[in-house]
Amino acid sequence: MTTQISAHNVKELRNKTGAGMMDCKKALQASEGNMEIAIETLHKKGLASADKKSTRIAAEGIIESYIHIGSRIGVLIELNCETDFVARRIEFRKLAKDLAMQIAACQNVSYLSISDIPKQLIDHETRIEMDKEDIIDKPSTVKKQIIKGRLDKRLKEMSLMNQAFIKNPNIIIEDLIKQHIALLGENIKISRFQKFLLGESIQNK
Repeated sequence: MTTQISAHNVKELRNKTGAGMMDCKKALQASEGNMEIAIETLHKKGLASADKKSTRIAAEGIIESYIHIGSRIGVLIELNCETDFVARRIEFRKLAKDLAMQIAACQNVSYLSISDIPKQLIDHETRIEMDKEDIIDKPSTVKKQIIKGRLDKRLKEMSLMNQAFIKNPNIIIEDLIKQHIALLGENIKISRFQKFLLGESIQNK
């Protein structure tokens, strides 16, 4: 017998996930009215759908800015989607603003993903870890494991996609974008970003 689901519960699930009404109803029926299980089901379905959309061309979008309190840190980010319609959506614009704020808050972030980090920088970080005194006397296999663990952690610190979302540390930025792909039904990509620190160019000179 099919579990009867109220319109109120369907609407509540839709508000929590952004999924379609029929998808919400089916998820609630499959979970016999259990809201948490239905949310998890839709979340998994959404991420799977997002993976399929990730290869589609995203040439529309917006350039968003964020200036931190005190005007000493600024960020510019280009966030792309497939259509101008989605680019105008409140959810898309809020995502762009949240990403700009995330970049401003993450001191070590300089690259979009680990795959964007230059090999020479990875080699440099590896040499630094190899020369640290606390592992010099360790056996070779143990030393390699420690270096790998430390290097992985360091590279993730430099990668925006691997950062825990400041508004919800239970997810990383990569998953946040996938959630919005599922919500808005289009591929979404960060093309580029730039962080500005007051006085940085003067200090470099």
